[in-house]
Amino acid sequence: MRHERLKRDTLRLAAIIVLGLLLALAGTHPAHAERIKDLAMVAGVRSNQLIGYGRVVGLNGTGDQTTQTPFTIQSIKNMLEQLGVTVPSNVKPQLKNVAAVMVTAELPPFAKPGQRLDVTVSSLGNAKSLRGGTLLLTPLKGADGQIYALAQGNLFVSGFDASGKDGSRITVNVPSAGRIPGGATVERAVNNPFAKGDYVVLNLHQPDFTTASRLVKTVNRLLGPGTAEALDGATVRVRAPQDTSQRVGYMAMLEELEVQPGEAPARVIVNSRTGTVVISNRVRVSPAAVSHGNLVVTITENEQVSQPGAFSPGQTTVTQQTDIQAREEENRMFLFNPGVSLDEIVKAVNEVGAAPGDLVAILEALKQAGALHAELIII
Repeated sequence: MRHERLKRDTLRLAAIIVLGLLLALAGTHPAHAERIKDLAMVAGVRSNQLIGYGRVVGLNGTGDQTTQTPFTIQSIKNMLEQLGVTVPSNVKPQLKNVAAVMVTAELPPFAKPGQRLDVTVSSLGNAKSLRGGTLLLTPLKGADGQIYALAQGNLFVSGFDASGKDGSRITVNVPSAGRIPGGATVERAVNNPFAKGDYVVLNLHQPDFTTASRLVKTVNRLLGPGTAEALDGATVRVRAPQDTSQRVGYMAMLEELEVQPGEAPARVIVNSRTGTVVISNRVRVSPAAVSHGNLVVTITENEQVSQPGAFSPGQTTVTQQTDIQAREEENRMFLFNPGVSLDEIVKAVNEVGAAPGDLVAILEALKQAGALHAELIII
């Protein structure tokens, strides 16, 4: 049994070497091909978010106003008690140089104890600025409540805030948040399933049946039939060596394979707030005539004084005269022929001088009429 397993691992290692030779001898790559590294990620190889509550000290009077943020005083008292300093319960210190903060970091995959992480420090209370402050020792926890890193260090704050006695004030960037490069030390590693099992699972960044099918064909063509199989439009399972060192080399070869991804569905994305319109390459329009125009109504109120005749008992009064004008702008009408492409749509709309808002209205009308063969997404 052990002999058969050794033989199987040897054959897989030989396949890796053959794959490397094929990649080295391949002088050309498929048009518009992308590496598997850019198309998919290995299941379980992911980063994890860390968060912690901390205190920043050493501020130049720009810390929390303790009357409005009582949790700052509470946390400082608890910290001092742990350090052997007891603050009387009837004493309410005014700590203008202290700010309560939230500390966040991202724990990358395969991070090991002793490695350094960058952390982001953000004010939790009403501190005006964290500039010049120092973050005290803060444990960073994961979603499971376990401590994975410890953060401490001097903050780097790019923004600043200045104010005068007359009420004038200037603020550049965000002074209430900063970063500490390498400010956290990893204390615990996260287990991942990379080295477990007989398979490695690849998850596509953009689920697509065509891309998944082409990825399977590429791997099987080089490593043999049955090496890879698609579980659905987003997941591909690839057989891999059980030995950890061989698996790392195997994945290094595998992620450099190039696959031509499938084309994205035809979509038209409209940002209704900014007027930005993005049209994908496969958008087509059936024969349709479009007429787009605007009716402008102008109402003007003019006040006039009515004077009575000489020696008449009448009185001087103010009368209102309303002037209403309706003007219809020149109609914009053009014809879409069968199979119109993206370039032709943009060119036709630009020729009639339509604004982004006009283009949105035209696209919505075409979609309602069934002439726009694409998914219309309005964000």
